[in-house]
Amino acid sequence: MPRAIAVFDIDGTVADARHRLHHIAETDKHENWVRFFDAAADDPPLAEGVARARRLAETYDIVWLTARPERLRPMTERWLAEHDLPAGRLLMLPDGERTLARRYKLDAVRRLAEEREIAVVVDDDPRVVALLEEAKIPVVRADWSGH
Repeated sequence: MPRAIAVFDIDGTVADARHRLHHIAETDKHENWVRFFDAAADDPPLAEGVARARRLAETYDIVWLTARPERLRPMTERWLAEHDLPAGRLLMLPDGERTLARRYKLDAVRRLAEEREIAVVVDDDPRVVALLEEAKIPVVRADWSGH
């Protein structure tokens, strides 16, 4: 019988994105999001998120779920490996997709739930957390990044 899944966001959950928030602070333009995500390679790890991911990986299969665009897959995989995070499936927003991150994540988690049991989703975005709670999906808000 396959193990249940622990779904982890990356930005603000295991990766400290605070140094790049200025790119999206004043406006929600597409170009600003491109700059925001392009700076992700320089993120320091968030100790609390990393520890939780490692701990949960002892019991569950990890699925990384991020709104980072697919074009950043090589950099994201490298970042996860460099910080000794558990291996797992990596789901990313398809390039050119303009779906809101929270809608993309909810849909992705629902698809995952059709395959396997979802033990928990860990995400820092209160809007994502609210949608998952409303859908009766077990979720923990990653509030340790301080943003």
